[in-house]
Amino acid sequence: MLAKRIIPCLDVKEGRTVKGVNFVELRDAGDPVELAWQYSQQGADELVFLDITATHERRKTMVELVKAVARNVNIPFTIGGGINEISDADVLLNSGADKISINSAAVRNPNLINELAAAFGKQFVVVAVDTKHVDGKNLVHLNGGRIATELETEHWIKEAEERGAGEILLTSMDHDGTKAGFDNPLLKKINDAISIPLIASGGAGNSQHFTDVFRETNVDAALAASVFHYGEILIPDLKAELKANGIQVRI
Repeated sequence: MLAKRIIPCLDVKEGRTVKGVNFVELRDAGDPVELAWQYSQQGADELVFLDITATHERRKTMVELVKAVARNVNIPFTIGGGINEISDADVLLNSGADKISINSAAVRNPNLINELAAAFGKQFVVVAVDTKHVDGKNLVHLNGGRIATELETEHWIKEAEERGAGEILLTSMDHDGTKAGFDNPLLKKINDAISIPLIASGGAGNSQHFTDVFRETNVDAALAASVFHYGEILIPDLKAELKANGIQVRI
């Protein structure tokens, strides 16, 4: 059995790490390169950087940040935000990123997934999905959660897999920043329906929430932000607890 992965997520705005609740009320959480180095030292398995306003403001993701992170950490990291074409991904991967993440651009141009998978290989392509429960359905949202679509989350994720996504990063907007736990019923439903790795995101508040999400959904990885950024959960302690609960992790 593959070890479960613990992934700190750094939402970046104007060069700083930020964190909010339900995708709003952002507050500063520190320098992203410094935080990345700390997490690599603590034993994080991977990192995810999301330039949360790149798509909204039609900016390209910060290439200089990618280069700085690549110089300072020795664990894989994914970068997302403002990637709309092959050339955007090419620059980021050549600057040191291990994987790229696409979200809004993939919904607007689903063939982008096919193109990226063909150009770089499926293992480099993460499709991020922001989902919210609306009128009894789980619907995909775009532009950092600002724009609702009529696209049903499960259908879109299956299409993304068929088009060549190597991994899915699923964020529950209803749970994001609440620290009330992951959306385990939805995560289990999605994980049972696909054959590529699924990263759970949104809602981590304590170590038990990580144990619960792995036990109840069998996702491949769990991602969190504020509980790591503000020192509420330390990764070595979290991994020790997961191991004690019978969940395989890299120590």
